[in-house]
Parts: sequence; structure tokens; C-alpha cells
Amino acid sequence: MDVSLDQLRTLAAVIDEETFDAASAALGITPSAVSQRIKALESAVGRVLVTRSKPVRVTPPGAAVLRLARVTTRLADDTANEIGIGATAGFATLPIAVNADSLATWFLPALARMPARFRAVFDVHVDDQDRTFELFSSESVLAAVTSGARPVPGCTVTPLGSMRYFACAATDFAEAHFPRGLTAQALATAPVVVFNRKDTLQHRFIADVAGHPLQPPAHYLPASADFVHGIQLGLGWGLVPELQYAALPQRDSLVHLAPERPVDVPLHWQVWSVDSAPLRALTGVVTAAAHRSLDPARR
Repeated sequence: MDVSLDQLRTLAAVIDEETFDAASAALGITPSAVSQRIKALESAVGRVLVTRSKPVRVTPPGAAVLRLARVTTRLADDTANEIGIGATAGFATLPIAVNADSLATWFLPALARMPARFRAVFDVHVDDQDRTFELFSSESVLAAVTSGARPVPGCTVTPLGSMRYFACAATDFAEAHFPRGLTAQALATAPVVVFNRKDTLQHRFIADVAGHPLQPPAHYLPASADFVHGIQLGLGWGLVPELQYAALPQRDSLVHLAPERPVDVPLHWQVWSVDSAPLRALTGVVTAAAHRSLDPARR
């Protein structure tokens, strides 16, 4: 394929910014120039690469070319930064996907350990650990903490360990709703706190304990700190990460409803197989932090 770096960079910008106009602003060129570059790229490969919708979506052939764009622009930016002509004052931008619970516990300290010499800035996308795999698969990020152990073509996968969760509730809530423990009847009627509508962890736990799916009343609190705080305030019960529970200043405000039934969620680090020094360094600090924070027995 006879394609240019500018065309590939424009394709990535269109997908990241979701519209041609927003991509033009991000690239500092006119919307007409964005359209012309995409048309020229599509002519060069002989395929339609993006849908002209709002938001713009990548087509299946476009996903393959977008992968090329991610890898090629990453290498070009690394080279430019290394020789001191980077367009962002020598900083490399690393788009990463991570689940909210990891970000709230062990992942952010990992980013803080990134060696300063790599001059990296992070574009963090937060979603459920199952959804972060989709972000990675759709070429939106260069690396991700995911629940998916199956490698995307062109990437490497490293097991990180498992995040352990325990069903918890405020003392008064537990006494009112679970006087006889986690019975199916109690689980069907007791309000549950859920992170968001993509979060299936609580409902999978309910189905496992009750023996069949149930749909109790649910509160949706899409922030890790608010999720736990809502449980502490007695809004409902929920699965609290062990790491987050251990860091609470008032742990005695919560009781374990089923300490004998922890839920372990395996996590993996997926990263594109690009010969990039910043990505290699990022992989090093992330895996080291995971190994310090996640139980090796569950890795």
C-alpha cells in the first residue's frame, strides 16, 4: 500500500475524535483536508475505512489499517522524540484502557513510577474490565488492563493476577435485609449497588449464590469511591475490592456478607507488539505494580 504517515495519523485522529471536524481541530488542519486525506487513504487501499456517521466508526477493513496507523505513528513519534523534534515538546502520548477498580487502587501508583526520561503523558480510558478488552480490540488504545486472556493479533498478553472482591454491606443494612444470610429470597429483594449498566459482577454473584438469575432493585454509582461510599451509607450491598476495603479509614462500617465466597477477577495486560521504549517501560511498571498488589497465588 502506498500510504503516507499524514494519512495514517488522520485516520487515527478521526476515530479518536469521532468526527471529521474534531479531528481537524486536533490536527490543526481544515475539515476539507481531513476529508481529502481519508479519501486518498481509502483510494490507496481500495476499501471504505470509516463510516460517515456521527460518531465516525471504523469499518472492518478500516480496523486493520487503523492498527497499522497506531503502530506506525507510535514508532514515528518515538523516533521524533528521541532525536528531539517531537511535535509535543518531546512527550509521547500513551492511550491506555483500565477498569475503574484497578485505577482506584494499584494502577495509578504504577503510572507514577514511569521513568521521567521517557517523557510520557497518559490518555486513560476507564471502563469495565470486559469493555477495556473491546477498546483494545477496536484499536482505540495501545495497552489495556483487561479480563481477556486471548491475545489480539499483533499484541502480547501478560497475566497480572486477580482482583479479589467480597460481598459487603453496612451493618444496619445487613441486619435488616440478610438476617438469615444470603438466601435467594433476600438477594431478590435487597437493593444492590452496581457500578454501571455494563457491570455484571454483582448479578453473576447473585446467580451463583441463588442458583439462578435474579433482578433485585439496583442503584448505579459509576465511580469507585462513590460505589463503596454508597454501600457504607446503607444504600445497598455490593462487591467491594479487597484492596479498596483494606484502604478504608472506617472499615468497621462494613460487614462481609459471605467471607467464604470471594470473587476473583483475573486481569491481564495487553499491549501492542511495537518496538517502543515508552511502551516497554510502561509494561514494566504496570506488571511490577500488579505483582506487588495482586496475590501471586491468584495470578
